[in-house]
Amino acid sequence: MFAEHAEPQEIEHWPKTDQPLRIALLGWARLSLQQREGSGYNLNASELAAGLARSGHKALYVRSGMDYSVRPGIRIGFVERWRGVDCHHVVNSPNVAPASANFRNMACEIKSPEHSRLVVDFLRAQRVQVAHIHSMEGYGLDLITALRAAGLRVVVTPHNYWYACPQVDLLHAEREICFDYDGGRRCEGCLSARTPVFHRRLRKAEQSAQRRFGTFAVGLGWHAARAVQRRLHGMDPKDVPFSGDVAQTDPEAGAGFDVGDRRETVIEPGFDLREIEAPKVPGIAPMDANERMLANRDVHLRVLKGNIYARRRLAGIAALNAADAVTPPSAFVLKTYEAMGLDPSRGGVVRLGQPHFDVIHRRTRRGPHYATRSWYARTATRPLRLAFLGTVRPNKGLEVFASAIERMPAGVRAGCHFIVRAFGNDWAFRKRLSRFPEVSFAGGFEPWAIASIAGEYDVGVLPHVWFENSPLVLLEHLHAGKMVIASRLGGPVEWAVEAGDGRAGNMLMCEGGDPDSLASAIGRVVSGEVPVPSGAEVHAMTPHLCDYPSHVANVETVYRSVLAGEGVPEAFTTNDTTKNPQPALGAR
Repeated sequence: MFAEHAEPQEIEHWPKTDQPLRIALLGWARLSLQQREGSGYNLNASELAAGLARSGHKALYVRSGMDYSVRPGIRIGFVERWRGVDCHHVVNSPNVAPASANFRNMACEIKSPEHSRLVVDFLRAQRVQVAHIHSMEGYGLDLITALRAAGLRVVVTPHNYWYACPQVDLLHAEREICFDYDGGRRCEGCLSARTPVFHRRLRKAEQSAQRRFGTFAVGLGWHAARAVQRRLHGMDPKDVPFSGDVAQTDPEAGAGFDVGDRRETVIEPGFDLREIEAPKVPGIAPMDANERMLANRDVHLRVLKGNIYARRRLAGIAALNAADAVTPPSAFVLKTYEAMGLDPSRGGVVRLGQPHFDVIHRRTRRGPHYATRSWYARTATRPLRLAFLGTVRPNKGLEVFASAIERMPAGVRAGCHFIVRAFGNDWAFRKRLSRFPEVSFAGGFEPWAIASIAGEYDVGVLPHVWFENSPLVLLEHLHAGKMVIASRLGGPVEWAVEAGDGRAGNMLMCEGGDPDSLASAIGRVVSGEVPVPSGAEVHAMTPHLCDYPSHVANVETVYRSVLAGEGVPEAFTTNDTTKNPQPALGAR
């Protein structure tokens, strides 16, 4: 697919190993697609794999749960070589990825002996020493035990809560924090998911047709079938625009330039929402949600006899306890798994580093205004610029941000300019917020583009509604030297030097899922109660940011430690879930 990127790019001063290891990374997304499939987890896994290959290690990748064929039988096939990493895909996996597609397949997710044996035999044939699992979506939970029994060392980096929660985010119905899974009963109605049989059949038909006729021809066939279906139902064969998607006549059209006595900036384009576009309001998480989750150990370990989701949680924690090392990038995620039964001796925290982080960081430090505060409330001659960067997925909280803009006092809103850069279908949000000229949408973005996007805003907004791990967007804001208004949920708390009355900080916390709390926090900055720090101040408050070469070196250190039978190196262990205690090896 990306033949021009088959080999690792040579980088000046990049450290080379004289003791190369043979490493397999496992996940469900296509490695070469990076953040385009699998979002931040796959970007992290892909850049780590590329960095290991550049260092001289033999790195390969296996994905499962996404590739299907009408030709029977489960097998592993080579797909491409990308930046020095040989990429192989499991075809016809009994477990479907991503996790939502496998939600009704718990028995197979708990144990898939044929599938696991296939992966183990393949990795042994490749003489792999360490299997580094970034996601087990699309695999069976018995794989880790099978790998260890075959003599391979296993490192697991959880990027979410999949091992305990098949919804992956501990977010019931993708709406509210799940503090108590009720022994498995609450899981049963969590997601409205199709059966894995449906997904496997659909993918077999679609992917086999694409391989035979090409993606373009299959796409044309799909549109033709849709047109015939619409005609049979007495509808126009073409999709007719929904009237609510078309701007109406300006109700002030007759006023010309006359503003009258009105000073409110709201305009009325007249867009309407379809039923499917109605706001999906998340639950509100209390400010002490982190502490409540960690204190609920008895609830997390409760198992109802005969409940498949309870059995699945036990199997997930047992799988982690079979690994040599469990290394999430967040202490909160680690402590949550420990509250659910993970052996603390197996855990450690390895902070994330990415090439684009370093680009952003260097750009910020080289800038002429690095030590200058960009916005003062008392002397401001322009609005405070706030940016939401991310996706439209419910857990990222764009709904909270939109509601906060709608609810905040007009005077506060007029003192702001809100920038939304979100991947996915943001049309419903665009329509809702079209009334406010203080809001602009710019669509998705490539990670490296944040080095220039950073010049567009003063403050980042991270209104997530789940227990985030170590979100890339938070680290992007911090590397860019930006204060972040964030939900007090999950791993972001570890990075916080919280702003207060007249006191600068790198973060200002609000209640997760609560638009009024977010609007109030924004108002505190607009009023000048909370100052906006300079890039230099933010960096000084965030000393444990890790660069990309150090991240790759840190992961290699973990590999060598588990190969020596020593588990997680002491430098990566932590007992503090409220701060960022890791003195990351080589972090600069």
